[in-house]
Amino acid sequence: MEVILREDISNLGTRGQVVKVASGYARNFLIPKKLAVTATESNKKIVEQERQGHLRKEAKLQGEAQDLAKLVNGVSVTIKQKSGENDQLFGSVTSKDVADALAAKGFTIDRRKIQLDEPIKSLGEFKVPVRLHREVTAEVTVVVAKEE
Repeated sequence: MEVILREDISNLGTRGQVVKVASGYARNFLIPKKLAVTATESNKKIVEQERQGHLRKEAKLQGEAQDLAKLVNGVSVTIKQKSGENDQLFGSVTSKDVADALAAKGFTIDRRKIQLDEPIKSLGEFKVPVRLHREVTAEVTVVVAKEE
């Protein structure tokens, strides 16, 4: 059965693409969840209009993310934590801590966009990537200092 995807689906295709899938998969999963529609001429026209609107919206979001990246790049935040000997922290600095420190400086960035591979567990200066958009990434300097 041929369907037109309304959303990007991993291992299947991208939005607006016509793909051939098993009829049960389309009938029981894709169509009820509004992830796809059957491939008819009228549906192709409707999905193409939706895709154009989505592209315009995506371009606007990417432009806003680039503007925010210019502001965020080079920002340095200091996080004070209790630490023991050998500069080891009691606990760790997570993406939530970085998001809170950025919020204190006036940047509202979701903690899920801050890409820490693993929590910071020592004192020092770290470069932390912030993914503002699928194609826009900024870098924030995080300084972990000893709390007196």
